[in-house]
Amino acid sequence: MQCIVNRRAQFSASHRYWLPELSEAENTQRFGLCARTPGHGHNYVLYVSLAGELDEYGMVQNLSEVKQVIKREVTSQLDFSYLNDVWTEFQQTLPTTENIARVIWQRLAPYLPLVRIQLFEHPELWAEYQGNDMEAYLTLSTHFSAAHRLARPDLSYEENSEIYGKCARPHGHGHNYHLEITVKGDIDQRTGMLVDLGALQQIVDDLVVEPLDHTFLNKDITYFAEVVPTAENIAVYISNLLRSPVQELGATLHKVKLIESPNNSCEIYCNQTAEGVSDRESEVRELVH
Repeated sequence: MQCIVNRRAQFSASHRYWLPELSEAENTQRFGLCARTPGHGHNYVLYVSLAGELDEYGMVQNLSEVKQVIKREVTSQLDFSYLNDVWTEFQQTLPTTENIARVIWQRLAPYLPLVRIQLFEHPELWAEYQGNDMEAYLTLSTHFSAAHRLARPDLSYEENSEIYGKCARPHGHGHNYHLEITVKGDIDQRTGMLVDLGALQQIVDDLVVEPLDHTFLNKDITYFAEVVPTAENIAVYISNLLRSPVQELGATLHKVKLIESPNNSCEIYCNQTAEGVSDRESEVRELVH
């Protein structure tokens, strides 16, 4: 039976985004605070995912051996290091989160049946690499608070209560929404970036967080005057807002995940060419009990 297992590891390291062929002003313009000398640090969290058939001992791979491989090939070399100098790959392509994930894959692939490397720079930014040349995924997380009421305007209160339960009550209720935006693209051979992170953060803030934060969605957002603001429909709406702007940055919007509460979340995969409500076909509803 085919199975995927995941091993967690961590390391602390510093890095700096700096290209010697650019002037100080050009580096600052391109990389912002990340260009400051002598660099800055992170507590990185690494997830190594392996796939394979179960052996006679019920394992894909002996995780004690996996732990030793990760330590030997990655964490013992990177922990408490200055990443720009520790591996030659980071002198050719800067040690961004997405590029570190790619190089870790290259270091581990000879020893482990990898299917995914996931690297968290911090809880609100992480990268994923699946072994596809320079292609990687970058996820940015944020949050907003909003109220909503689940009720179709063409139905009576009794009918809406039958469908939506307490969520149909006239004055609505609120959530602290947690939002994850995942983009896909090719890592730049020199900068190590698949997208300008500052520009991505800006469009998410400008198009999503600021307009939605502290609103009553049904009343303040025109789209939801007629469309019931379920978590699924909110995620569809956000995906439609971001698809073109992300493309203008040179990346592709891959996934929108909206966590409504610790029990409910939904995901929209945005690889469809069709716009609008037809994207509902791509949504996956997660119920975490």
